[in-house]
Amino acid sequence: MEERKTAELAGPLELFPPVDFCCVYGSALLPNNNDKTSMVDYILGVADPIQWHSENLERNRHHYSKWMVRLGPRAIIRVADGIGAGVHFNPFVEWRYKKIKYGVVQMHNLAMDVLTWDRFYLSGRLQKPVHVLIDNWDVQKVNLINLKMAISASLLLLPPEFTEEDLYAKICSLSYMGDMRMLFAEDKNKVKKIVEGSFNLFQSMYKPLIQEHVSDGLLSTSPHGKQAAFKQDFGLSATNSLFSSLPWIVQIRISGKHESESGIMTPQIAVSSREVAAKCVRKALRSLVMVSSARQAVSGVLAAGGVNAARYLGKKISKAWKSRTC
Repeated sequence: MEERKTAELAGPLELFPPVDFCCVYGSALLPNNNDKTSMVDYILGVADPIQWHSENLERNRHHYSKWMVRLGPRAIIRVADGIGAGVHFNPFVEWRYKKIKYGVVQMHNLAMDVLTWDRFYLSGRLQKPVHVLIDNWDVQKVNLINLKMAISASLLLLPPEFTEEDLYAKICSLSYMGDMRMLFAEDKNKVKKIVEGSFNLFQSMYKPLIQEHVSDGLLSTSPHGKQAAFKQDFGLSATNSLFSSLPWIVQIRISGKHESESGIMTPQIAVSSREVAAKCVRKALRSLVMVSSARQAVSGVLAAGGVNAARYLGKKISKAWKSRTC
């Protein structure tokens, strides 16, 4: 069954030049998704996006908006990196009986976002279950750092006692904090549907990492029906342990320190209370998500062209409206 699903999801890759990383994400992976008309979403990681887009334009010119075809691959990258969050999306691509949307990102940018949350865009997507089809750069191993940071951020935002489902819901919600689309263009029950539909997948991703926190004494666990219930250490030492494991771009909200030349730093910063740490995390993530989602929205309109952008936004708003009126 799993092999058949993987083969089906990998089918559209025959359209493209070779890639170094590919994963499928979004509602198409949810067992409780009954909308068979929804697009299947792909992220394609490539070492040289200019070369890749040059080859893809020769193969699949019709995937791009007319003005992007005229401007060429360098302009495609300038729009994605200079205006957007580093990803160029082509939506409404037909493959057999399905429609797909694929986003193309440079591997270096993908790795930096996963490790540093510098844009907190694809790193947020990879904190939720995805189906990886190609991984030549061991992104899944690198992503373990991203998952650990997501747990730390979520624990700082959760109360002393919570359930396993509460934890996954908080992790899932991190990448939607500050996203303007959640106000009018996304299903209001999106986080709940993702967690309920992918609970077993969240467990397989996070349970070994949660156990590390249990072993370190930061969490204690007890049975709670089919899931676990947790109590966390709310002491200042535990708070600082969690906070110091977050990327510098979050810690800098308190520290006032500047980025190192490498773009990565792990300063040891002490926070004065749990409330200060939670406020810092909330403020940092809202700011990151707001900027990245807004930039990507503008980039998407420019990249897809007016007709496709309006069509995509219309589908989003329709789905959001249904979730608010049912």
